Amino acid sequence: MQQEKNFTTSTVVDKSPADAFEAINNVRGWWQGKIAGNTDKLNDEFSYQMGDVHFSKQKVVELVTDKKVVWLVTESKINFVADKNEWVDTKIIFDLSEVDGMTKITFTHEGLVPAIECYGGCSGAWGQLIEKSLYSLITTGKGVDVF
Repeated sequence: MQQEKNFTTSTVVDKSPADAFEAINNVRGWWQGKIAGNTDKLNDEFSYQMGDVHFSKQKVVELVTDKKVVWLVTESKINFVADKNEWVDTKIIFDLSEVDGMTKITFTHEGLVPAIECYGGCSGAWGQLIEKSLYSLITTGKGVDVF
């Protein structure tokens, strides 16, 4: 799998890396759907449920304060594609860096590549979630509904 084919997007916020890090770990604040479990400490496990369309379970496998968050998808059931488990063993990565006094968030879903069926729908959803809802949570204190 070639790195450049993984879905990635980025956004820049006029907030500190600490503010961005805190917001990313407040998953309920920006990822619409039902979240169960803890989301902000190493080895925490949580599930995401959006109706009967999407279920996934994530484990926080890397947490570097104000710099990086990585989730490993351990379970997945995506009902609008043939292979319901396409996300299993993929990683959801947030890298934070300072750019001109602002914070750049680079989001990568490692394993979400054009060759898999949900790439179009899933990458579009991630783009909305990161660039609109997470951005709003960081900059205004409230995420926005993008679905």
